Amino acid sequence: MGARQKEVIRVVLDTNVLVSALLFKTALSKIIALWQTGAIIPVISKATFQELRSVLEYPKFALTQDEIRAMLEQEILPFFEVIDITEEVRGICRDPADDKFLSCALAASADYLVSGDKALTDLKQYKTVKIITPFDFLKTFD
Repeated sequence: MGARQKEVIRVVLDTNVLVSALLFKTALSKIIALWQTGAIIPVISKATFQELRSVLEYPKFALTQDEIRAMLEQEILPFFEVIDITEEVRGICRDPADDKFLSCALAASADYLVSGDKALTDLKQYKTVKIITPFDFLKTFD
């Protein structure tokens, strides 16, 4: 009998998790290594990508357009699977702006939605997608 191949974890990382991982040297930076080594397949939709780009443009981060473009082209696009949303999730999260992450996770058949946003983490699970904090997610790789 051959060894059973371990399935790679499909994950949606919400914007606050991505920004923290990309811009700050914290424990969340370990998430970058997970996608760069192929331990996880991060997925993103057009809507979640647009939100990420918009947040990176906030003045408080003081990033130039060239820095943002380089970050997206070098750290995100080569590693992330971009998926099309087939069915919009509406009215599930108490913050309607967060429903796009649920839509992305469902369309991608993601295992996890990783978020630091209480409006999402309070749900704990939506259909087949587990919703957990970044720190709980990282614990699964210890």
